[in-house]
Amino acid sequence: MISQSVESALRAVIYLAGQNGRLVPVAEVADAVAASRTYLAKMLGQLTAAGILESSRGATGGFRVVRPLDRLTLAEIAAVLDGAEPRRCLLGTGICGKVDGCAVHQRWAPIAQEIDGFFTDTTVSDLLHIQRSLP
Repeated sequence: MISQSVESALRAVIYLAGQNGRLVPVAEVADAVAASRTYLAKMLGQLTAAGILESSRGATGGFRVVRPLDRLTLAEIAAVLDGAEPRRCLLGTGICGKVDGCAVHQRWAPIAQEIDGFFTDTTVSDLLHIQRSLP
């Protein structure tokens, strides 16, 4: 359960990570991850401002990952796009876990913690290695 922005950003970063440091034009990245160029350019700009990517303008410009892939977690990328806002209750009663007697929290909390753990413990390098080993 991640936002469309985070999903697109993760796909873009993984694509860029697989380009061996080559500057990749936003149009190529957008085509590779099936996202709008304008939408993706904004997200890549945010990731650049956060120090995850670097960008270069001009005919040979583009984006590339500058952080070490084995230390760049999915959680760090997601935080740039979605911030560190607390998880909202699925029933709309406020912050998850802060409302006594919530019918969802007891079952949802362990799942949410697993998802958070996956994002915190998984690096871009982990996914890139898996992607390269697929047929």
